[in-house]
Amino acid sequence: MDEFRVTNGGVSIHVVAAGPRASRTLPILCVHGWPELSHSWRHQLAHFAAAGHRIAALDVRGYGKSDKPWAIADYRMSVICGDVAAVIDALGGRAILFGHDWGAPIVWNTALLHEDMVAAVAGLSVPYAPAGDISFLDMARQIYRDRFFYQLYFQEEGKVEDELGGDPLALHKIYFGLSAEGTDINLLMNKPPDGRMLDGLAAPARLPEWMPEADMAVFVRAFREGGWRGPINRYRAQDLDFAEREPLRGRRIAQPACFVAGANDVVRHFVPGVDLYADPGAHCDDFRGSTLIEGVGHWVQQEAPAATNAALEAFVKGL
Repeated sequence: MDEFRVTNGGVSIHVVAAGPRASRTLPILCVHGWPELSHSWRHQLAHFAAAGHRIAALDVRGYGKSDKPWAIADYRMSVICGDVAAVIDALGGRAILFGHDWGAPIVWNTALLHEDMVAAVAGLSVPYAPAGDISFLDMARQIYRDRFFYQLYFQEEGKVEDELGGDPLALHKIYFGLSAEGTDINLLMNKPPDGRMLDGLAAPARLPEWMPEADMAVFVRAFREGGWRGPINRYRAQDLDFAEREPLRGRRIAQPACFVAGANDVVRHFVPGVDLYADPGAHCDDFRGSTLIEGVGHWVQQEAPAATNAALEAFVKGL
C-alpha cells in the first residue's frame, strides 16, 4: 500500500493506492460516503491489487487525512468531482470509478462532468438519478414534513456536529444501526420531527464480525481528530448543487455502468412506497446489471466484501 496527495483549487486530497503502478488494465478509483474513509474500501483494494489492478481510494475532502475547508460552498458536487478528476489525472488520466453512499452520486456526476476521464462507473447503495426541476432537499421537505429526516436535521450548522461529536459511540451506533443486523426501517423513517440523528440507534454490545475493533478504531480516530463539519457540509451544499444543475439536467450516464447494494439498505426506502432499487439502470445507456446482496444493509462493501468484490470484478472483466 502506498500513499500520495493531489491538489485541487488549493485543497489537498489524501489517496491510498495498491497494486502495480504499471498494470495493463485501467486503474480503479474508489470514493467513499458518509461517515466513512478511504479505509472503507480496504477489502476492494486488497482484492483488486492481488488480481493485478492498480486501485486507489481517496479521503473525500472534509474527511481523514484530506484538507477540511470550512465553507459549505467548498463541498459542492462540482467541486468534489473536481477532486476526483485530479486523482484520476494522477493515476494516468482515465479510470474506472467505484462509489458508495455519497460516493455514488460523486462518481455518477464525475462521469458526466469529466466524461473523457471516466471509462466506467459502479454505484453502490445509491442509483443514478438525473438532475431535475426540484431539489432533493425540497422533495424531502415535502415527504418528511411531519417526520424526522436526517438530511434536513443536518442543515442547521453546529447542531448535528455537537450531537455526534459529543457521543464517543456515535460511529458504533451509525454503523451498526444501518447494517443488516441493526436496521429497523420503521424506527429510522418514523421518528418525530424534533428527533435527533442518534435517537433509537443503540451501540451493539459487541461489534459485528465485518467491523473488527481495529478497523472501527481507524474511523473513530479520524472523526475525533477531524470533526464532523466537513462531512456534514456535503449535505448542506445540496441546494447549491441544484443552483448549478443546468449542465447536468436530464443527462444520462453514457459509460458502462452497474449497481451493487445490500437488499436491506435503508436508502432503498427513502421515498415511502417506492423501491428505489427496482430499476437502477433506468438512466444509464450501457447498464451492465444490478446486484442486490441478501441479508446485507447499507455498508455493502464492508458487510459483504466477497460478494461485492465478485460483482465488481465481473463488471470490470466485462468492460
